[in-house]
Amino acid sequence: MLRIGLTGGIGAGKSTVSATFDECGAIIVDGDVIAREVVEPGSPGLGALVDAFGAEILLPDGALNRPALAAKAFGDEANRAVLNGIVHPLVARRRSEIIATVSDDAVVVEDIPLLVETGMAPLFQLVVVVHADPEIRVARLVQQRGMPEADARSRIAAQALEDQRRAIADVLLDNSGSQGDLIERVLELWHQRVLPLAHNIRTRQTVSAPARLVPADPTWPDQARRIIARIAAACGPAALRVDHIGSTAVPGLDAKDVIDIQVTVASIEIAETLADALADAGYPGIGHIDSDVAKSDARSTVPDFDHRDDLTLWHKRIHASADPGRPANIHLRMDGWPNQQFALLFTDWLLAHPGVRDDYVAAKRQAANALHYAEAKEPWFLDAYRRAWNWADAAGWRP
Repeated sequence: MLRIGLTGGIGAGKSTVSATFDECGAIIVDGDVIAREVVEPGSPGLGALVDAFGAEILLPDGALNRPALAAKAFGDEANRAVLNGIVHPLVARRRSEIIATVSDDAVVVEDIPLLVETGMAPLFQLVVVVHADPEIRVARLVQQRGMPEADARSRIAAQALEDQRRAIADVLLDNSGSQGDLIERVLELWHQRVLPLAHNIRTRQTVSAPARLVPADPTWPDQARRIIARIAAACGPAALRVDHIGSTAVPGLDAKDVIDIQVTVASIEIAETLADALADAGYPGIGHIDSDVAKSDARSTVPDFDHRDDLTLWHKRIHASADPGRPANIHLRMDGWPNQQFALLFTDWLLAHPGVRDDYVAAKRQAANALHYAEAKEPWFLDAYRRAWNWADAAGWRP
């Protein structure tokens, strides 16, 4: 099952995106609809709201007077926290009940206005954020919904900041233009990314990027942070640490457009128990790769390490992204083993040595012309391994 988290500020156009996904065949789970359902007359949710905010939030027929509740909740941080503390758990429980009835091959779009605030973004294989300038949103709320301008600005101010939404967005849909333009972008997203991703998750297939260098992308670290959050949520406490490694972790370094992430675990056995969770999160395993290239003079900062010739200490498990829009490699390595240590060391060594970064880019450009990119880089890495550890010893480096 592919689960997409959809969010956006009030007036941004999220309803148009949701409706377009619905026409494409997605199953829509609307957070606003559920939020109304859990506070219907006679429900425990409405009773809890009355206990917290008083009977004046009720209409004469016993239904919730939403403007009255909004007047109390959205103008006060403490009251808003009370409201969220009552409604959010009820919505989450009902959402889980609905998802449990959906078939495994479905594309589910969960329309969640407060996706940032609830911290749920890492639970989705793809997060889509609809964006529009706040002034455009105010105008829409006033003109299309008849909302007083002061109320519109208050509602916008009570929600997450634009930067916070951008931080969780795998896809950012700008809705500053016409509704038709937005619909076209959603349709393109559905056919070029959503359907292939859903297919790959269902069939446990991965994607790869061409073995060619591209100019350094300043958003790589932000993209890596989203992947790290998703991986950490999938692995739970089994992941001792999750790090952005490799070329895309070094600002300004040209690289293949692939994000490399290292998950440190306690054992190979634990790495293998994570296979299904990572695949469900959008990162199926690559079974034919089970080791890094061993170095004859293996090093580690683990005290009394004396296993320089033990080739099993270069074993790992690897997963890769199913998302054609964001290739990534997820390396599961054992805590303290030479390959786990070198992945962390190599990034720090490159960050500390601009000249080495230039040499590495030159080596990668030469390797890009070879039949097997990774193998062509190996001679350079053999020398780099020793040089990096010499620097680590001199600098007192530790992971």
